[in-house]
Amino acid sequence: MQTIANGIILKGLDLKPSKENILIDNGEIIEISPKVLEGEIIDASDSYVVPSFLNAHTHIGDSIIKDCGDGKTIDEIVKPPNGLKHRVLSNSSDDELIESMKSSMMDMLSSGTTHFIDYREGGIEGIKLLKKASKDIPINPIILGRDDIFYDNQADPSKVRKKIKSILKIADGIAPSGFGEISDETAKIIVDECRKASKISSIHVGEYESLQKDSLLKFKKTEIEKGVDFNFNLLIHLTYPMNNDLDKVFKNSKITSISLCPRSNGVLSLGIVPLNVIIEKRIKPLLGTDNIMFNSPNMMNEMEYALKAVRANYGTYINPKDILQMATTNIVSNSINSINSINSFNSINNKNISDNKLENQESVNEDNDNNIFNLNSIVKKSIIDIKNSPQLVIVKKHSNNPYLNIINRVETKDIKYVFNGENYIDFT
Repeated sequence: MQTIANGIILKGLDLKPSKENILIDNGEIIEISPKVLEGEIIDASDSYVVPSFLNAHTHIGDSIIKDCGDGKTIDEIVKPPNGLKHRVLSNSSDDELIESMKSSMMDMLSSGTTHFIDYREGGIEGIKLLKKASKDIPINPIILGRDDIFYDNQADPSKVRKKIKSILKIADGIAPSGFGEISDETAKIIVDECRKASKISSIHVGEYESLQKDSLLKFKKTEIEKGVDFNFNLLIHLTYPMNNDLDKVFKNSKITSISLCPRSNGVLSLGIVPLNVIIEKRIKPLLGTDNIMFNSPNMMNEMEYALKAVRANYGTYINPKDILQMATTNIVSNSINSINSINSFNSINNKNISDNKLENQESVNEDNDNNIFNLNSIVKKSIIDIKNSPQLVIVKKHSNNPYLNIINRVETKDIKYVFNGENYIDFT
């Protein structure tokens, strides 16, 4: 039993600051009160207690090829199956890959991340390598697999389906690169099999302008439209939404969320995602660091870049709390994006759902069935509240603004403790 004492807690979906203590027992928060003080005392004086971070888009296999390919085009570096990174991955030993992935996972933990959604190359063997690498590390990888057969447009659909089913037996979902590398038939099979298995289907869309324009010319639809129409659960990037792309994203209840990767877009000179418009559209995005070959998997760096780049580029105020929610509680609030999920979430967590989410009920399709895909049921990321798992970080207080303190001031050395369920790490 532990008590986190004397800290300022960022509680609930809205991360409301509250001066209270947290009592933890057997990996569960059992009381939050200014008076509780039992068991091992963890002093959080001059600290903020915040939900631990979710890195919603990584390619952790890239850990073995850090900072290679700078100055080359995105296709030269990462386009499957013959991009620079794919050639390096195929020529690396299992031991080399495992050690490099372990190093990146420890980097994540030390900077406050307890969950990451990884887009894992290498088919079944690639998934097994990541599971082996993470076995003894108190971090939660959510693994989305892919296989080279996806890129063979002449492949027998029955063989594609069989491969997808085999991957889904050991992975949390399927994530091909993009519509430029797979056929529409393969996309349909991926979504269909993931839906039947209640697992994640995800795809990269609209990462840069020419992809959107090429898709319009070829299919009369943008890549983002295609992602919406195929009902992928999690869309990645959306750097260049066009026409009414974002309205379609908001209205499709099968899309649990979108994940943005501003630093990756920046290093590849692809532009700055219009986060201000996305927030105005009442979409609650997630945030990811993308390829580790381009960026460190440090979510504080990602939040700082997102806040400042969008403000600078669009001349628009972005609330830092919105940015922090992208890395913490949006994964939970996006799981209540329908009437059924709202009722379920209320009954389990006894929460008051914010007005903007209740308004989202209007956008739920009338033909929606009772099995609304719930990303949080796979990711299992919680908020700081009674009966929830303690997935939280204690960080040094530098300023009285808790949101800017974390985004604008805190560095890795300021992370004091990281809790992930029954496990916690003392970095003091």
